[in-house]
Amino acid sequence: MTTQHLLFELGSEELPPKNLLKLSNALTDGITSGLNEAELDFSSVKSYATPRRLAVFIENLQGAQVDKTVQKRGVAVKAAFQEDGTPSKAALAFAQSCGVEFDQLERLKTDKGEWLACTQTIAGQTTQHIIPDIIRKSIANLPIAKRMRWGSFATEFVRPVHWAILLYGEEIIETEILGLQTGNQTRGHRFHAPQAITIAKPENYTEILLAQGKVIADFDVRKNQIRVDAEKAASAVNGIAHIEEDLLEEIAALNEFPVPITGHFDERFLALPAEVLITTMQENQKYFPVKNADGSLRPYFITFSNIESTRSASIQDGNERVVTPRLSDAEFFWKQDRRYSLAYFAERLKTIVFQQDLGTVAQKVQRIRTLAKHIAQLINADVELADKAAFLAKNDLMTEMVGEFGNLQGIMGRYYALADGENLIVAQAIEEHYLPKQAGGAIPESDIGCIVALADKIDTITGIFNVGLIPTGDKDPYALRRAALGVLRILIENKLDLNLRELIDVSSEQTHGKPARVLFEGSERLKAAISVENFIMERLKGYCLDKGFTADEFEAVLAVNPTEPLDFMQRLQAVKAFRQLPEAESLAATNKRILNILKKSDSPAETVGKLVESVEIELLELAQKSAADIQPLLEKRDYQATLNRLAELKQPVDAFFDGVMVNCEDLELRANRLALLNLLSQQFLTCADISKLQA
Repeated sequence: MTTQHLLFELGSEELPPKNLLKLSNALTDGITSGLNEAELDFSSVKSYATPRRLAVFIENLQGAQVDKTVQKRGVAVKAAFQEDGTPSKAALAFAQSCGVEFDQLERLKTDKGEWLACTQTIAGQTTQHIIPDIIRKSIANLPIAKRMRWGSFATEFVRPVHWAILLYGEEIIETEILGLQTGNQTRGHRFHAPQAITIAKPENYTEILLAQGKVIADFDVRKNQIRVDAEKAASAVNGIAHIEEDLLEEIAALNEFPVPITGHFDERFLALPAEVLITTMQENQKYFPVKNADGSLRPYFITFSNIESTRSASIQDGNERVVTPRLSDAEFFWKQDRRYSLAYFAERLKTIVFQQDLGTVAQKVQRIRTLAKHIAQLINADVELADKAAFLAKNDLMTEMVGEFGNLQGIMGRYYALADGENLIVAQAIEEHYLPKQAGGAIPESDIGCIVALADKIDTITGIFNVGLIPTGDKDPYALRRAALGVLRILIENKLDLNLRELIDVSSEQTHGKPARVLFEGSERLKAAISVENFIMERLKGYCLDKGFTADEFEAVLAVNPTEPLDFMQRLQAVKAFRQLPEAESLAATNKRILNILKKSDSPAETVGKLVESVEIELLELAQKSAADIQPLLEKRDYQATLNRLAELKQPVDAFFDGVMVNCEDLELRANRLALLNLLSQQFLTCADISKLQA
């Protein structure tokens, strides 16, 4: 079957830069899914995105669907005829639905009887006929929060659209997309090449756009060019470009033909914290800062113009004049904040409500301090430093600088604390207590930073649960899922041996509000605490699956209800290693059998009495010996060695089940055998419930 390349391009006003890639990927995914559903084969797919266009190129797209032979089954033969032998109404209706006469129907014999049937060949539709609807459906399903209308048109899109290309080979597929008639003409750069440009063949799209239109259509190519040009420009002033991926993508989404411009600012601003300058340049101006090899800032920045100008010096001068007042504002905020100590701002926290039922941020700080001191005692950390860090942790929220640049919370607290002469550990903890800021982000390194971060996050989760605002679906306004994962990562990755249930209980006791909208009846605090623990354990499951553990391994450990996340992970690692043993599968099945037997019996005795068969007497002796052997291993939390030792019981356990009837007529003997099985089960449950492991 013949194939051709396909090109679709939608031209518009400048698209939202932070959503450009999302829109481009969604459009490509939608078209790809549509082609797959239509069973149209192709070699590859490539998306293109610039501020003024979204495009998709499909290589070697099949020209039409393959013809299909389908067999429809109708009524049973016994119901297909009336008493006089003429076709029944149901049989005639089936023939009519197939578009054939009754005598053209076939008979299909199955093991359930004989049926009327009709075999037909359905001709495949051409790609030219199918593709317009696929594109329209893909556009309709784009993740656009708010669509707009323009002019007198009834169509809606994220921005007004101006042209649309739809080519299959050299043929234009004529259709209407968002009120536009499709053709083969695009537009180049808004200033360099605003005229219409003809695309004769899909495969020439990017080359023609660049040569005639001054547009780099490929987002990744444009992004990489910006990176290289920024690095070259920084090197020219003996510096290194500070490039963050999010800003790099945003600049690529703002420019169709990016041209680097190097600017300079007054060196006096270098006296400000580096993060302040970087934030000002990146967020307000979309500049790449320039650093020295040691990481300190140089008085330069790299910006990108979407035009190749003969007067680049004027563009440079304009940017330098714009950035100066921005940096002056930051300098003013710094000086204003430094008029007071960081501790001074604690009083102002009383004016900010954290949550209606939980009180102000100042009240939250008091709860954090109580929990932080408790945690510090548990891990033998400095209680006074933990209390001081917790007291100062939120104060920078009331400063001018953080009021202007919210992402500097914690960072400015560290700077202000150091300027006040506070302990370096306290200053570091103020910044660290917000970590991790996103999935996979850095976690606190210092003990005090970990303590305050845990106290803050646990207080938020417990408090919000106490007032009944439990996250549902994708609604999580207090970012409790992120906070829960942060708690787990801090405990596990920093090897903090803390009891999660105890921390939740202590935190719950500190909740001041008397919630009117509590979702729990009876002992509200207890039920809320249980819900918090379950909520965090759900996050732990996702964390463990991401680490390569399986769902049944997780459930095996969860079944014995460990309350310390670090201990949970140690057990989980032991279970993963255990299942690699040759005895694992058999022992898992045997444990399941033991548990099923015990569930159906009365509570077994704690001690095993008289046994009669040699295999059960031997098993008792070996079980008693293993119980003694694993005790010191459990005290050291060497769960892997514990399970390895218990794996040695496989053969005597197998021999027991082969030679003994547990539920025998002798009630005393039955009770003793059940007690023996209970002894075995309890030993395995010291680590995990291995009966949960799937074969």
